[in-house]
Amino acid sequence: MAMPGLLPAGEPVPADGSLPASARTTVGARGFGVYVHVPFCASRCGYCDFNTYTADELGGGASRDGYADTVLAELALAARVLGDNPPPRVQTVFVGGGTPTLLPADDLARILDAVDRTWGLAGDAEVTTEANPESVTPASLKELRAAGYTRISLGMQSAAPRVLAILDRRHNAGRATAAALEAREAGFDHVNLDLIYGTPGERAEDFAASLEQVVAAGVDHVSAYALIVEDGTRLAGRMHRGELPYPDDDVAADRYLAAEAALDAAGFSWYEVSNWARTPAARCRHNLLYWTGGDWWGLGPGAHSHIGGVRWWNVKHPTAYAQRLAAGRSPGLAREVLTGDEAHMEDVMLRLRLAAGLPLDVLDDAGRAAATRAVAQGLLAAPAHAAGRAVLTLRGRLLADAVVRDLLP
Repeated sequence: MAMPGLLPAGEPVPADGSLPASARTTVGARGFGVYVHVPFCASRCGYCDFNTYTADELGGGASRDGYADTVLAELALAARVLGDNPPPRVQTVFVGGGTPTLLPADDLARILDAVDRTWGLAGDAEVTTEANPESVTPASLKELRAAGYTRISLGMQSAAPRVLAILDRRHNAGRATAAALEAREAGFDHVNLDLIYGTPGERAEDFAASLEQVVAAGVDHVSAYALIVEDGTRLAGRMHRGELPYPDDDVAADRYLAAEAALDAAGFSWYEVSNWARTPAARCRHNLLYWTGGDWWGLGPGAHSHIGGVRWWNVKHPTAYAQRLAAGRSPGLAREVLTGDEAHMEDVMLRLRLAAGLPLDVLDDAGRAAATRAVAQGLLAAPAHAAGRAVLTLRGRLLADAVVRDLLP
């Protein structure tokens, strides 16, 4: 999991992964979770620049077969690092990727069991796995639910075949909602569908149909993100060559407004700029941990961790990751110790994106003056401002990054 503001530089991580005493003594003060990165995909989507690898890209240098054991080796290292200052029980576990469900359900069960044996899962722990719709079956979903997974996040992206083809998605237009129904039947407490909007060639009616299918699937959580074109991806190459137009900001804004209208009418409420839930209980608690300054240990190649103001990130390639652990070394590549100003900046950046907003008194005088101007501009809600909080309006959500810049020194 990468966090905003993280730079690809920093000081070396000690070979034993040790942390400053100040970080260890405050672990879990704002909650504690575990992230597990599974870097394998059956194919690479055209827009993807995540730390993932197909079998061809790995070139035989690493394998899915022994991956769970390698993750457990890092978990054992984490237990040693935090041994004298164990965190409170794990409140959330999130297995992301890549495509975690390319691993056998037994491996995902072993990883979760090891987390429980290491630190203990809270009685109401939220345990999420991401999945591509074509990578799960009714039987595998039942296995995952029996193993203790309570939430699943399915990558739908679109209901329009032409959009899926441009994104190089492998599933057909109806598979995502079918998988969501299968997950509900398997007993998952919470089911999320991910959408991407603003893809070249996507029509307004295509996105409306995607929203209709999401609502009809009966899920209790929806994430919707504007397409971001990253350099080095196949999609970026097609746009550089003029084969496809670049995304249009005005179109993206229209799609966001359409999402808000459709989801609000269906009983969803936004709780973060790109996330909607039917009930407070359906909100992704693991992501809320990130957004509210909690601690987590990230397991896996390229995974990021944050403990007590220290953030570090692992080597990216699965082979290098496995080799370091086999040698008894931390897979951490580098780390940074956040200054007070950096922590404050990230706190404002992340919390302003939440429906709860942030207290005005965390801002300096210039920031509070900017908040007053933002109310006059219709970017921050006047009633919340009068009560001492900065909360984005719908228009403010469309311009959230600009609002954040104005509030910060």
